[in-house]
Amino acid sequence: MNIIKFLDSLSDPELLTTPVSRRNGLKSLTQKGKELALVSIPFALAATSKKTAAATKAMPSAMFQASPTEVLQFALTLEYLERDFYQMGLDSGVIPADDENIFVLIRDHESSHVDLLKAALGGNAFDAPEFDFSGGLGLDPFNNYAQFLALAQGFEDTGVRAYKGQAGALVDDDALLEYALQIHSVEARHASQLRRMRGEKGWITRDNNTLPPAFSAIYAGEENTVQLGVELAGRFPNFGGVDAVTEAFDEPLTMAEVNAIAGLFLA
Repeated sequence: MNIIKFLDSLSDPELLTTPVSRRNGLKSLTQKGKELALVSIPFALAATSKKTAAATKAMPSAMFQASPTEVLQFALTLEYLERDFYQMGLDSGVIPADDENIFVLIRDHESSHVDLLKAALGGNAFDAPEFDFSGGLGLDPFNNYAQFLALAQGFEDTGVRAYKGQAGALVDDDALLEYALQIHSVEARHASQLRRMRGEKGWITRDNNTLPPAFSAIYAGEENTVQLGVELAGRFPNFGGVDAVTEAFDEPLTMAEVNAIAGLFLA
């Protein structure tokens, strides 16, 4: 499914308010095409359903997970941050003409993500907070393109790890989990594109990064070489060694870790 085309339909208020059952909705999703998909999925119901929340919290593995509503609100804050950052960058003129189309597209993706999450949250959605993209560190990304690119990479790398960290909280809601994962994969494509624009690999090697030291938390834990209890370091000496092992897996960030990073930019 092309999620970006699907998200274009979110501007139609009638589609957001037409009630249908989840079973019929999911069937319609596969049969009626992208423009009718939003009619099919009761996002707001999924986000606020007491039954869904109770089932999720009853799982031992989800004991310390947030509710689906809290996860969507958390994601909405991140998407607001990214959308506003790119819009302000485009408005500032700091982006060279040759790169402008890239950031217009990424801005549009983030705007679509915001619309989707607001529709999902319904009455639990909130307006965008005010952001200060100096990070309290004297940064000036809207007059310094190198700083703008560095922050863009940091935001996207954070987003990838943030969505992964909260996937478990949506495990009992197939519809919400599916759409969260679709956003997650697009964020990963953004991150890869931006990293390459800065002359870096498209993936993360250990916890190495070229961002200001204050943002080291974005990459903390990425040096991990143990997956499912299996130590992978040393198993592939002829295929990139430890660096390649860490590049093969993105580590999740907790909500608290992401909030600490994003909190640097809340005015």
